[in-house]
Amino acid sequence: MNTPYPFTALVGQDDLRLGLLLNSVSPAVGGVLVRGEKGTAKSTAVRALAALMPEVDVVPGCRFSCDPAAPDPACPDGPHEAGSGAARAARTVELPVGASEDRLVGALDIERALSEGVKAFEPGLLADAHRGILYVDEVNLLHDHLVDLLLDAAAMGASYVEREGVSVRHAARFLLVGTMNPEEGELRPQLLDRFGLTVEVAASRDTDQRVEVVRRRLAYDADPAAFAAEWASEETALRARIAAARALLPGVRLGDGALRQIAATCAAFEVDGMRADIVMARTATALAAWAGRTDVLAEDVRQAALLALPHRRRRNPFDAPGLDEDKLDEALEQHGGEDDDPDPDGPDGGGRPPRGDGPDTPPRPDAEAGDTPSPAVPEQGGEQQQGRSSGGGEQQPARAAEPFRAKTLSVPGLGEGAAGRRSRARTEHGRTTGARRPHGALTKLHLAATVRAAAPHQRARGRSGPGLVVRRDDLRQATREGREGNLVLFVVDASGSMAARQRMGAVKGAVLSLLLDAYQRRDKVGLVTFRGRDAEVALPPTSSVDAAAARLEALPTGGRTPVAAGLLKAHEVLRVERMRDPSRRPLLVVVTDGRATGGPEPVALASRAARLHAAEGTASVVVDCESGPVRLGLAANLARDLGSVAVTLDELRADSIAGLVKDVRGTDRRAA
Repeated sequence: MNTPYPFTALVGQDDLRLGLLLNSVSPAVGGVLVRGEKGTAKSTAVRALAALMPEVDVVPGCRFSCDPAAPDPACPDGPHEAGSGAARAARTVELPVGASEDRLVGALDIERALSEGVKAFEPGLLADAHRGILYVDEVNLLHDHLVDLLLDAAAMGASYVEREGVSVRHAARFLLVGTMNPEEGELRPQLLDRFGLTVEVAASRDTDQRVEVVRRRLAYDADPAAFAAEWASEETALRARIAAARALLPGVRLGDGALRQIAATCAAFEVDGMRADIVMARTATALAAWAGRTDVLAEDVRQAALLALPHRRRRNPFDAPGLDEDKLDEALEQHGGEDDDPDPDGPDGGGRPPRGDGPDTPPRPDAEAGDTPSPAVPEQGGEQQQGRSSGGGEQQPARAAEPFRAKTLSVPGLGEGAAGRRSRARTEHGRTTGARRPHGALTKLHLAATVRAAAPHQRARGRSGPGLVVRRDDLRQATREGREGNLVLFVVDASGSMAARQRMGAVKGAVLSLLLDAYQRRDKVGLVTFRGRDAEVALPPTSSVDAAAARLEALPTGGRTPVAAGLLKAHEVLRVERMRDPSRRPLLVVVTDGRATGGPEPVALASRAARLHAAEGTASVVVDCESGPVRLGLAANLARDLGSVAVTLDELRADSIAGLVKDVRGTDRRAA
């Protein structure tokens, strides 16, 4: 068994350590989401936490970790009689991003259920994680159907497995811990809200601290057991402090003054629902217990807000997490309560754990969460003054206009890509469209087709009773149709002709609207821009719509209009992506007025480049940005060469009465 890295040997990352320790003191806080760049010890810290968790008593032989003092009456391995149990260490169960549904919730043997009436159930990861930690690395990349199952289990504290009327239920209460790199895409709001706390982590810029990180890591890699032994006493002390805080927790008093501060803070930041209030109350109580006090102070409430609110105040996917600390202090000051000011000379002398980086001192953030928000979308509104020269130099980036709800653009045909919400596809979830023989394990039984396959053989199989004699060859898998996510590649004209009429703000607002739509539909996005003499890949295909919005907002304009270069660059990007992810179908969105300039025969070159996409069957749409009383119709000509349609900025709005966009044109060689 691998020796885990000691929790107390972590250097810095005080927010991360505090968030994890508070959840170990009070699992009711609801878990923690760790956001940060790669290589910042996110996974190391989470895996190290398990060694600090108190042992749990379980019913011997129960696969579902029932508590012997109060066994689950519905346990599939039950019924259990209350009594003494066996102690074991708390588990940390890791959920792989690519796990199947059966691996998460468990598998039910349908063949035995139909032929013998036996509920033969193999537990999944939710059962393993009961009364422990469920850890999801790269949680933002988790497939939607697994997210739905996690949401159900987290809300109900139980997992249900149902296959054609045969169901199994078992308890599934766990501490949910997720880590993610925001550059790879954001998390669905529903799952984001399920995490009690969120912390932001980043690599230290302090030279001495970075040296110490490397020194400790090299020592651990050289001899993990010896390194862990050096930190054994610190680990024991921290484990004892967690146990003491847990014992003190029921006696912590949350006064009316603190409750009013919590409610006022949540109201001031306009968070949705009441979960934030409850999580803040539990977090503030855990902070007091961690500090060895029985009263919640105002500083506990403030720290709880910094941990529990940043991810709940996001109003749209492009808002950066974080809190305005001046606004927070104002809300706390206005609703301060005298009953929340106990003896300042009590244990630890205050509400927050003291500062310190050593193993003997509890962690406390050096910089509170949300100190340095960097929103991808700056303040909206206002006309950006731009020059009118179409062939001149670079101009300052225009601010994006207010985004709107865009019409749905979908790829025609039937795909088989990753689950999403854009185009029709064969999926594991959706409406049943037919049946087939299963390839591998049966997951979705088509009952009628199975009965039809078994019926002709009943006499030959010696059927004598009312039951149906079912063999493996009779089972039929249901085929289903749902929606997939696509690769939406934006090719944006950033030339002087787009800026000359002060249209770039409206164009950016339209692309931003399509990016919002892509976020909601679980697409990958990429951004190619062209201006001057060439085109560039401003953002390679990624799941991070936030990154695309940031690149779009900073996009400068000016110079000539090399349409052909933009289309050829897009062709190269799509060629590479087809090799990387052949099942994900692309949708090309070209945003231009079609006025190709620069070099010999620019219009003819653009036409040939467009026909290259059409020849490969790439689904596409042209967003026509031409304006003014005189229109040349060049964008419409480009759309014809692409084998697609052209829509104006007005027609792109979902509430527009002009035009109706359903499927974009383009033949898909993989379509059924």
